[in-house]
Amino acid sequence: MLSLKGTHGVARASSILRILLGFLALAALCCPLMAQENGGGEANLKLPDLNSASFLGGINGGTLLMGGLVVSALGLVFGLIIFVRLRNMPVHSSMLEVSELIYETCKTYLTTQGKFLMILECFIAVIIVFYFGFLQGFAAYKVAIILAFSVIGISGSFCVAAFGMRVNTFANSRTSFAALRGKPYPCYDIPLQAGMSIGMLLVAVELLIMLCILLFVPGDLAGSCFIGFAIGESLGAAALRVAGGIFTKIADIGSDLMKIVFKIKEDDARNPGVIADCTGDNAGDSVGPSADGFETYGVTGVALITFILLAVHQPLVQVQLLVWIFTMRVMMVISSAVGYFINGAIAKAKYANADKMNFEAPLTTLVWLTSILSIVLTYIISSLMIPSLGGDTSLWWKLATVISCGTLAGAVIPEFVKVFTSTNSRHVREIVTSSREGGASLNILSGFVAGNFSAFWLGMAMLFLMSIGYFMSTMGFEALMLAPAVFAFGLVAFGFLGMGPVTIAVDSYGPVTDNAQSVYELSMIETLPNISAEIQKQYGFKPDFEKAKENLEENDGAGNTFKATSKPVLIGTAVVGATTMIFATIVSLTHGLQDQYMRLISLMHAPFLLGLIAGGAVIYWFTGASAQAVTTGAYRAVEFIKKNIKLEGVTKASVADSKKVVEICTKYAQKGMLNIFLVVFFATLAFAFLEPFFFVGYLISIALFGLYQAIFMANAGGAWDNAKKVVETELRAKGTPLHDACVVGDTVGDPFKDTSSVALNPIIKFTTLFGLLAVSLAVSLTGSQGAAFTTCLSVVFFLVALVFVYRSFYGMRIESK
Repeated sequence: MLSLKGTHGVARASSILRILLGFLALAALCCPLMAQENGGGEANLKLPDLNSASFLGGINGGTLLMGGLVVSALGLVFGLIIFVRLRNMPVHSSMLEVSELIYETCKTYLTTQGKFLMILECFIAVIIVFYFGFLQGFAAYKVAIILAFSVIGISGSFCVAAFGMRVNTFANSRTSFAALRGKPYPCYDIPLQAGMSIGMLLVAVELLIMLCILLFVPGDLAGSCFIGFAIGESLGAAALRVAGGIFTKIADIGSDLMKIVFKIKEDDARNPGVIADCTGDNAGDSVGPSADGFETYGVTGVALITFILLAVHQPLVQVQLLVWIFTMRVMMVISSAVGYFINGAIAKAKYANADKMNFEAPLTTLVWLTSILSIVLTYIISSLMIPSLGGDTSLWWKLATVISCGTLAGAVIPEFVKVFTSTNSRHVREIVTSSREGGASLNILSGFVAGNFSAFWLGMAMLFLMSIGYFMSTMGFEALMLAPAVFAFGLVAFGFLGMGPVTIAVDSYGPVTDNAQSVYELSMIETLPNISAEIQKQYGFKPDFEKAKENLEENDGAGNTFKATSKPVLIGTAVVGATTMIFATIVSLTHGLQDQYMRLISLMHAPFLLGLIAGGAVIYWFTGASAQAVTTGAYRAVEFIKKNIKLEGVTKASVADSKKVVEICTKYAQKGMLNIFLVVFFATLAFAFLEPFFFVGYLISIALFGLYQAIFMANAGGAWDNAKKVVETELRAKGTPLHDACVVGDTVGDPFKDTSSVALNPIIKFTTLFGLLAVSLAVSLTGSQGAAFTTCLSVVFFLVALVFVYRSFYGMRIESK
């Protein structure tokens, strides 16, 4: 197994964190007399009796949701069956050797990150114990249960990520080998199988855990367990997304720039950065999205549960809505599986024997087919489950319409994204054209144009769909709940992931196709003696090497496109869902939306306006800090590779040199992640303790600034990436000045699309969720200790945050020699 010096980073981090944890523990022990049973807020969310309402002609809510456990179990079986099928697919030993080396480096990297996660969980544990134990006066066993679900949340993110990494490292070599048959269909089918395996298992595990809390945890504790679970999984996803994004782009840039410096081919086996690049494809594009999808699916549900318990007046209606939304989730798992099988049959009939195929076409069909199927089932099941809600017999179709807006967004948003990032996009073509005469300069400017235009159109699409949700919320929702528009927005976010397994599947498609191309090159299978005869004898077909390379490269372009399509879906879910969670904070602060407090959420209340400004500042710090970690790490990687690459007399880079590049990537991923997490953690505490309505403005601001920053960066990066792919596949212009210009654009786009933009999603949700506890903690301390005490704590927390803001830039900078 690969040995990394990253463990030294863990040790250094442990020392820093022990000091900071000691400080937090001291703060907790300063106030031992504050134990109390507060009457409201998210800490005391109490679930009503699910058996108090009946559905479908007499089935009580608890019994109905038990069926969801069965569907979740079947989803797990589905994922594991495909896992075993992929593992048992034929693969040549030369390709298997490469994929197993990639897996070993991935495993070592993920183990190192797991140690970091355990340290970071200690931060959250201190706050949970302090808040629920000291301030809320919960019994020790209750605090232990909440802590346990926090650990389950962070462990779930980690384990799902590890499963995704293993599936993809099986699928990469199997895809490479299947490509040797010369047909494009296996190049499409195997990565999609891997994606569906991850998507189904991810959603099934998430649904299983949430249903267990709903059904088996006592109602007076379940609400707190949901909050603890959501914070844990959000923390895990944020850390894995940030670290994975930094790692993968250090490796990618370090590997790609060698094509310009030494005029060598893509994935040249002599380049010691290529193995690190392949590891990064999994660390950033598989581990990160898997954890992110797991967390997004859970947090959106927790946001809606929190809203229903805080804002809906009647316990019977609360039960009806809770059972309904979880039944929708169960239905969406089924519709995703049905859509996958129907689309698979169509794609196989159409492309199985084709010599050429558009790889994007069946993926697009899958997304639309599943979306339409989910929408139809949403209306049918809603009419059967909630024909009457609070005495209103029309609300079922209105609620179904709101959810369907989100489900439709899951299909519409990818279409908008493809307009800016697909290899067939006019924007991508313009980047190629402008690069012919203007080189890297105009390449980068054209990518900026694509990113900015995409932010406008995707923002308008979300605005339109959310407006429909708002319009429906004015048609009778107000009789049942407070702030019906907020509930509608939460349902739209819920619908975004209406076809969660398929959304994750098309996202996971990309890292497999990227790795498959690399595995093919690194295996050097074409140069092996008598390889054609060996494959003919052992596997029963004659390999077509040229066709294999062509199909793998074109399929990589489709993978790039569909990686890009899922990112705005996830960030849109984060922002729209954050609206619902911010509402829970507002309800708590305004004592049930009382008018004398609501006036404080206004531009006329100066702290609220200042909070809006602070949120924007933090978003721009974050994108800069994450890009700084990539830049410095890539500099070190390039420096090492240029000194140690051997192009004469060898066919492959040494394993030791490849490991050294992985070590560099891991080191800067850890440093970057630690700095970023500590700023986010202490800034959240600082702003929550400063002034509650300042903090509300801050939460709103990071959601809105983060939405547009993430969309712009993700789609600009996707456009740059596929412009390079067009030059490589369609124009066959590798090694030319045009290709060099596009490689430069792609390396600029790398941290845009796979580091800064994608990590904003879990960062927003972690801040919002953790903020629920932080602001309640601050209000409680202000009431018992006075405003001066909390203001002093705010200053201390902010100064700690500033230390790590400084470190995120100047502690990571490239030293001049």
